[in-house]
Amino acid sequence: MVDNGQFWSVVTVNALLLKGKISFFQSVCVLGYCIFPLVIAAFCSLMLNVIWLKVIFVVIGFTWATGASVNFMSELLPEDRKALGVYPVWLFYVAIAWLILIS
Repeated sequence: MVDNGQFWSVVTVNALLLKGKISFFQSVCVLGYCIFPLVIAAFCSLMLNVIWLKVIFVVIGFTWATGASVNFMSELLPEDRKALGVYPVWLFYVAIAWLILIS
């Protein structure tokens, strides 16, 4: 399993190979900061064990986290390579949201 440090390194290297202007510490800060809504969703779904509430919390947390991080990451990448740069970020949040839903 890949830990968060390795993932952030992959995201940074991916953005740099796509000719983006980002440093490792910027990606760590952005991805770490933007994961907070999913942490809140996980906490709420832990307290309220109703499946439809869990889905609502995770969808809201996922949308918030993805929107915030994708907006920041897309500003640092060239226009023609934005989709390739933000895909790993989106995939990271999808995996975390799925783990919250199945727990």
